Amino acid sequence: MSEIILKVDGIVKNYVSGAETLHILKGIAFEVEKGASMAVTGRSGSGKSTLLNIIGGLDVTDSGSIVVGGAEISALPESALSSYRSRQVGFIFQFHYLLKDFTALENVMLPAYIAGMRKKEAVEKARLLLADVRLEDRLGHFPSQLSGGERQRVAVARSMINDPDLVLADEPTGNLDPDNSALVTELLYSAAEKRGKTLIVVTHDEKVAARALVRCMLENGALAGTGAAP
Repeated sequence: MSEIILKVDGIVKNYVSGAETLHILKGIAFEVEKGASMAVTGRSGSGKSTLLNIIGGLDVTDSGSIVVGGAEISALPESALSSYRSRQVGFIFQFHYLLKDFTALENVMLPAYIAGMRKKEAVEKARLLLADVRLEDRLGHFPSQLSGGERQRVAVARSMINDPDLVLADEPTGNLDPDNSALVTELLYSAAEKRGKTLIVVTHDEKVAARALVRCMLENGALAGTGAAP
């Protein structure tokens, strides 16, 4: 039997705005197998990014649970949650968030070095990850010297440096032109597959979603369907 790496069970999230309560997520539940890729789709405001943030420990649920690798993330204290975010989850956002005064290589290796990996080992691992996204000739370049697509490919490499259980990508191609979007999409999925990472991608782009093995569709905060991507 395949191992379930992520179990989302009855997630509810509300926000209070004045006298109004906004029901963002309404009892979301699904499972993801280890090494699989899932695209989370739906209209703007359907709760996609909120769901991803809860899975990644950036936000908390009102009720329900998130279990990653057998541990209930939704019940962790803040100190343990911080460790979870840095070691078990790799994040990719629409904006790359690279440090402007550090090279591509330094941006990728830094999270591992901060987490306690020896510098030599962190540098070598960063080199391999940058090669996975076809940037082996850009190691010494600063973000200002890279194109938008190249900066996002650095972010993809950085997301995997600490060998996370989950790689969470929120609209990773949202700021890119079609050609760069296609390249980043392919390199993101192929790098995750090569390294056996479980990848969850929030996207409005059908081409990005179509590359995933599984589709999770949200509609007005509720699960409209899950299943193999067409």
